[in-house]
Amino acid sequence: MRIRTSLAIATAAGAVALGALAVPAAQADEAPAAAKVSSFVNGVKADAAAKAGAKAGVRSGVRYVDGDVTIDKVTVNGNEDIVAGTSAVKTVNIYVTATDPEGIYDADAMLWHGTDFENDVDGAVIPEQEADCDYWSATSATCKITVKVDPKTDLWDSMLAGKWNVYAAAIGNDGDLMQDDTYKNVWIKRAAQITSMNAAPEPVKKGKTITATANLSRASWSYLKYYGYGSQSAQLQFAKAGSSTYTTVKTVKTSSTGALKATATASTSGTWRFYFPKNSTTSAATSAGDYVAVN
Repeated sequence: MRIRTSLAIATAAGAVALGALAVPAAQADEAPAAAKVSSFVNGVKADAAAKAGAKAGVRSGVRYVDGDVTIDKVTVNGNEDIVAGTSAVKTVNIYVTATDPEGIYDADAMLWHGTDFENDVDGAVIPEQEADCDYWSATSATCKITVKVDPKTDLWDSMLAGKWNVYAAAIGNDGDLMQDDTYKNVWIKRAAQITSMNAAPEPVKKGKTITATANLSRASWSYLKYYGYGSQSAQLQFAKAGSSTYTTVKTVKTSSTGALKATATASTSGTWRFYFPKNSTTSAATSAGDYVAVN
């Protein structure tokens, strides 16, 4: 079983030099995410060093970035966007499939935000537990790494919404290590919600106008509250009585404070709702439905 090794422990144990990503002490307080990433990656390297040393009897000559271990596939959150609100912690599973002729010892992964892995990391979500690996052949394994995205700590500012990077690593039974700091991208988005949906009058005469109102807001990770999402396009949708299929009647824009208002002609009884499509930083949202009977 792998023991997650911190940079400090690895150094104290006399492991070989662990390479890049060390964060200067003067920058540690200014870049806590970078420090977390540095410690995590160096811990992965130390695990590879320890495995190679256990097999070969020495720790010199361990291959950190070469060898014949490969990462074949990485899946994050079922290939769906990660959506975070203001308080609930989101559990995300990352699956890393890897192959090595000598067999797979372990795999690991994390999420990071920034433009440069060594010089510009301003967000990080790192696992706290060991990976759970399924060794489905003598040479291959799929390992599940679980991370928890906490908007109160990991998502410290709304500017972190959008594209994140996925670091993935795999260690062979011979100590070979493959790591890719940006194996793929994943999107962590601010949760949106549509509240106070109302369609009126109820009931309404056939051919008359109904007016639908609601409010669109989204999570602020900076202040841990929901605020109105202004100047956004949302769809007024309708489903006939007895049907669960909605069609878009018209598209309107929210006010500067996120208020929604749309009118439509009532032709038959059914349910009205608003729908907001997702964008690069914000999740999709659907209001509750409001049934209106037409006389």
